[in-house]
Amino acid sequence: MSQQTSPQAVYIHIPFCTNKCFYCDFNSYVLKDQPVMDYLHALDREMELTVRETPPGTIKSIFVGGGTPTVLKPDEMEYFLSSVKRHFPDWADDIEFSMEANPGTTDLEKLSVMKAGGVNRVSFGVQAFQNDLLTGIGRIHNTDDVYRSLENARLAGISNMSIDLMFGLPNQTVDMLNESIDRALELELPHYSIYSLKVEENTLFHTLFQRNQLPLPSEEDELNMYLLLMSRMKAAGYKQYEISNFAKPGLESRHNTTYWRNEDYYGLGAGAHGYVGGQRHMNIKGVSPFVEAAKTRLPRLEQFRVSREEAMEDFVMVGLRMLDGIRSSDFSDQFGASLESIFEGQLQKMLNAGLLEPHADHGGYRLSERGILLGNEVFGEFVGALTS
Repeated sequence: MSQQTSPQAVYIHIPFCTNKCFYCDFNSYVLKDQPVMDYLHALDREMELTVRETPPGTIKSIFVGGGTPTVLKPDEMEYFLSSVKRHFPDWADDIEFSMEANPGTTDLEKLSVMKAGGVNRVSFGVQAFQNDLLTGIGRIHNTDDVYRSLENARLAGISNMSIDLMFGLPNQTVDMLNESIDRALELELPHYSIYSLKVEENTLFHTLFQRNQLPLPSEEDELNMYLLLMSRMKAAGYKQYEISNFAKPGLESRHNTTYWRNEDYYGLGAGAHGYVGGQRHMNIKGVSPFVEAAKTRLPRLEQFRVSREEAMEDFVMVGLRMLDGIRSSDFSDQFGASLESIFEGQLQKMLNAGLLEPHADHGGYRLSERGILLGNEVFGEFVGALTS
């Protein structure tokens, strides 16, 4: 089980958006008429109650996601960031403080407030470099907004930037993705997240999919898109350190690596998930119910202890998302048991199928080249292996 008693990573959720993208099933709400300051006060209260219950260690990473955190006005942003600093005052000298941003919502004034409040890394949701594709997925920005936002971030003194791209979008071709990768690489950013569209329930795309009205690329084209992006990113000097993430050496997302290593983190805000001291929790999702609950208590929807068996499964499943894989010594340090003895059948099956391979030093396991393409099949082998 996780032995860490003072979490060193913080996730904070800002659930507001200018509009709802057609593929999005995140806990987000259109900004118009929302009680934004009430929400930020409730978040401040949740931080106060949280650190009282579990005092933080030296904070190594903070990630503000959404929604679109950058829809906050400059004065709201300033209040929010001062709140974070007040409740989590002990920051590592090299803290990674990331905030998600929509290219249409980041002017120089707001980015300057973010920088002054400690934000030193921004992740822009670009998704594609073709305006028709962006309109088709419900994004409100265009490619001009992307370039303007990146320039504003640099002017504000933020150089550590990442952009998200998507593939497998309706009406997207392999050539279109190739063009998006061209445009993305021209920016010479330290980090890129590039992931495939998943049609989730309770989205407009799911409704269209059910009606056979969503013109998705073929499976073959989607596979070719993934193969293309892997080879292009590698040729450009980016390390694929996780199934969907690419970085210049040493500039991998430290916050996300916390998740993939199954380490403790605070989860704050409406609908946020956290993992502290062997317990997982999920917060109340709705904005008003969250605000009301936080007046008197931690705004939890549910909280439960993770069993040793489930923690073992999680260790393997999330750890194998990273292309460096998992270490047998890390497993035995955490659980006092041998990885091979607990998952002997599953590991052997995946090794025989050519989807896993031992580390060169025989210290653990990682996805093979073929396993990267069939990751879900590998992870599925460990789901419920000990708990079903």
